[in-house]
Amino acid sequence: MDIENSCNDPCPIARSLAVIGDSWSILILRDAHSGLTRFDQFRKSLGIAPTMLTRRLAMLTTEGLLEKHRYSERPLREEYLLTAAGRDFLPVLFMIGAWGRQHRGDGKLVRFLDAETGTEIKAVAVDEVTGAKIGDRPIRRVLPGDRS
Repeated sequence: MDIENSCNDPCPIARSLAVIGDSWSILILRDAHSGLTRFDQFRKSLGIAPTMLTRRLAMLTTEGLLEKHRYSERPLREEYLLTAAGRDFLPVLFMIGAWGRQHRGDGKLVRFLDAETGTEIKAVAVDEVTGAKIGDRPIRRVLPGDRS
């Protein structure tokens, strides 16, 4: 994918994938939502090479999904916290997980429970305007400048 051109694409899906379209970035965001904040925590959880993790954390920080906060002066240490944009990615993670559970669900899978009720979370995408489940009705793509 040509990231430079995708960031200018009028399609919000293409623009989003230009930023977080690789599995490492998505898994870092998953782990950040699970409470991980420190480089070594991400590295241990993901088994990712340090250079790759450094690049992905820098990109997620530059793109405004994570922000660095210093938690130690000596030695100098920083942690990565979710921004509002990063927190807004949680429903996307759950929709990816719902798809994976349905189409890649063989074997034992992690479950996600509501912390207050203890019930399993079953993510569905719903159109806020109509209340209809996305995927149950046909969609139409309208390019900028087209009349709908």
